[in-house]
Amino acid sequence: MVKIIGHRGAAAAEPENTLRAFKHALDAGAAAVELDVQLTKDGRLAVIHDETVDRTTNGRGRVKDYTLAELKKLDAGRGERLPALEEVVELVRGRGQILVELKQPESAPAFLALCREGLLFEDLRAISFWHPVIKGLKEQEPRLRTGALMVGCPADPVGLARAAATDTLVLNYRYVNGELTEAAHRQGLKVSVWNIDDPEDLAPYLAMNLEAICTNRPAEIIQYLRGAGA
Repeated sequence: MVKIIGHRGAAAAEPENTLRAFKHALDAGAAAVELDVQLTKDGRLAVIHDETVDRTTNGRGRVKDYTLAELKKLDAGRGERLPALEEVVELVRGRGQILVELKQPESAPAFLALCREGLLFEDLRAISFWHPVIKGLKEQEPRLRTGALMVGCPADPVGLARAAATDTLVLNYRYVNGELTEAAHRQGLKVSVWNIDDPEDLAPYLAMNLEAICTNRPAEIIQYLRGAGA
């Protein structure tokens, strides 16, 4: 069965990017979880998608203007707190992989330092729309796993991956077709897609030999796949 990744944990069912959401995805059988990190005022990696806390917490302002301790005083939904990346690693390690989306280039050094200190090269994969960032990380640390995020159908998927020094393309599913995946696979590249939330949309993608499918509804997608014998 294709690997299922819980997007921001299980964003459709739980407060996104919280320990509760990640546990939900893992308990449902997800092989990995995806999350976003932002750099705090004191140089920590907080797990939150937006540059501000306004949408997902009861606070206001920019993440980079808060220390991690200050962020942890905010309610991220259902009493959940914004976790540090290290806390998610502690929860997930041994149960699955973590795809870490680097939202800004500035977070790369802190991410690399965490990977090296904890020897997390098998546990974490850095993904980003900032392709020079993942290229730079791979050049600094060849043991690191990476993936190039993109919305669109690249004319040259192999060239894109090589330019970013990665072996994995992480693409919006609406732009992915058999021709693209076949071209990638011929050159040893992996293709993952995001985010498929409706089981009725799965069929064509299951035939493409994808590395993984990311979803906001991991429990529903996994249940469907098990029932379909995929």
